Amino acid sequence: MNARVANIGPRERRRRLILGVVALAVGVAAVAALIIGGAARGWIVLAVVPFWVGALGLIQARERT
Repeated sequence: MNARVANIGPRERRRRLILGVVALAVGVAAVAALIIGGAARGWIVLAVVPFWVGALGLIQARERT
């Protein structure tokens, strides 16, 4: 059996897509601000969090899970 069953509806899929795009934009803005501000590398590494959340949102929207 290769039938796929969507775990989320269109509304939730759109919500996760928007969350993913916004989180990625926040990550890009945070990294840019930290680099321009001359922050230490440790602070820049913390920007992985919005990128991770963004990736999860986009993957969940794509896979409908």
